Amino acid sequence: MPQLAVQDVTRVFPTRGEPLAVLRGCSLALEAGENVAILGPSGSGKSTLLFIIGTLDRPTAGTVTLAGQDPFTFDERRLAAFRNEQIGFVFQDHFLLPQCSVLENVLVPALAAGPIANELVERARQLLTHVGLGQRLDHRPAELSGGERQRVALARALLRRPKLLLADEPTGNLDRSTAAAVGDLLLEMQRAEATMLVVVTHSIELARRFSRQLELDGGQLKPAQIA
Repeated sequence: MPQLAVQDVTRVFPTRGEPLAVLRGCSLALEAGENVAILGPSGSGKSTLLFIIGTLDRPTAGTVTLAGQDPFTFDERRLAAFRNEQIGFVFQDHFLLPQCSVLENVLVPALAAGPIANELVERARQLLTHVGLGQRLDHRPAELSGGERQRVALARALLRRPKLLLADEPTGNLDRSTAAAVGDLLLEMQRAEATMLVVVTHSIELARRFSRQLELDGGQLKPAQIA
């Protein structure tokens, strides 16, 4: 069985009129170390699919299994713990805590598990060094550039050594050169950590650098046709 298996996932939202089917039987499989970029216009359901894969939303029908487990069979407390341990998120907006230092922001995912072990503090330091921020540990987010904030968000997402890394338009708010640098780092860290990576993006330039490219069209995933 693949490390990540998304099988016939459908998501339907109620409306005042007819129900709105955003996803219509999406399927995807990934093994450890693989990556895929998902393209599609605004409103096509890319973020909805990513949120379901990341257990932030539930499918109307279909299944998602990660590391052989179906997280949607868990109660809310166990689901939250599973998400925290197995899945890392990088969003278009970095969602860093402004009152916390760079190092403290990276350690946020560890807070839910109780006192933070010295090993995790050291891992946070190593990750920040890897992303080029080893000298900025005590800085606040307001003292960083947009690209630097995304680097912090990436380090935070990888703190717990997740099996799956999800990124929603990770370069969408960045200028072209900064976006290229963040894309480089995203793929470099994914390879170094041997994690799976799913990115949804409007950027053809970013998508070209992934091993696979899919397009969400009519609520279904299809091979993307990119030049």
